[in-house]
Amino acid sequence: MDTNAVLDLMWVVICGILVFFMQAGFTLVETGFARAKNSGNIIMKNLMDFCIGTVGFWAIGYTIMYGDSIGSFIGNPSLFFDSVKDMHSLFFQTVFAATAATIVSGAIAERTKFSTYLIFSLMMTVFIYPISGHWVWQGDGWLTDLGFIDFAGSTVVHSVGGWASLVAAIMVGPRIGKYTDGKSNAIPGHNLMLGALGVFILWLGWFGFNAGSQLAISGDNATAVAGIIITTNIAAATGALAAMFVTWAVYGKPDISMTLNGVLAGLVGVTAGCAAVSPFGAAFIGLICGTVVVFAIEFIDKKLKVDDPVGAVSVHGVCGALGTLLVGVFATDGGLLYGGGFNLLGVQAIGVFAIGAWAITTSFIVLFILKKTMGLRVTKEEEIDGLDIHEHGTNVYNN
Repeated sequence: MDTNAVLDLMWVVICGILVFFMQAGFTLVETGFARAKNSGNIIMKNLMDFCIGTVGFWAIGYTIMYGDSIGSFIGNPSLFFDSVKDMHSLFFQTVFAATAATIVSGAIAERTKFSTYLIFSLMMTVFIYPISGHWVWQGDGWLTDLGFIDFAGSTVVHSVGGWASLVAAIMVGPRIGKYTDGKSNAIPGHNLMLGALGVFILWLGWFGFNAGSQLAISGDNATAVAGIIITTNIAAATGALAAMFVTWAVYGKPDISMTLNGVLAGLVGVTAGCAAVSPFGAAFIGLICGTVVVFAIEFIDKKLKVDDPVGAVSVHGVCGALGTLLVGVFATDGGLLYGGGFNLLGVQAIGVFAIGAWAITTSFIVLFILKKTMGLRVTKEEEIDGLDIHEHGTNVYNN
């Protein structure tokens, strides 16, 4: 193997390790934004997302996503992928698959059966995520053929997780006490410090998420990687600034949790176009997503009355879709602002709606079956006491 090939392989492995560390970030964000009595349950869900995802994606999910294309729709599946020269790819794609599954955890926190969640997590990893991912990333998928751009997964990873979260949160129903007399009641998270630490870890991991998706660092790839890291970082910063100033203007105070979600909104939004936009384009994508996420969280919570404790639907679903559409505006090659007309924007819209429809439909079918068989929700007593003691027989915080 020549030096460049070794460099490229090592880069993918290192970035995969960074994306793996995002699992810790998701765990901390969800734990911090939820109540103390459910912390252990959240730890277990996020841990099992990765463990189940690792085995399921290796067993069949990877080949469904990356196997030889059948009708530009699905990969030709085979069991227990074992190509020695592609093990770095299996690892990198496994950590992405686990991310898509983990997004759902936060939206249905504090009231969902652990056993049911594990099965849904498996279905996300081996079926829902790999098939729509095949359409975009395998090389012969139908969205690839149209010219759809989603470099690192605003739609392929984040919107799939976001729309599945929306369906799951609706079907599980709101937490006890969340809505009374048509009014939304705030249920504050128990530790914003944990949430903030989680956001910083996710920001770090995102450099691997986006820049690793170049899949190489040798030669001219090095310049591309550096550019991707800059667009990623700028969008995160402007997303946070936008959310902070919007909440300052609307609420009279700069809101901490909304500003933290502004970081994630900017990151999710730029993920599709991180290699296709300029730093200025990334700054505007971050500003737009950081602004929209505040109003999306409010709308979903107060108007739609969907209880999403961490804002996963808004951050990943709404901003994932929005960021993917904005590639059609800000892409330096083919974007609306760069003389490309509406063609790319139209293709982006087709991809966003097709993958959104796929995620919503398949998630509903899986959750409907689970609801009728195992049930989705814990009992009222279990929810009031906390899932830690009933589902796991312990507490995280012991005096």
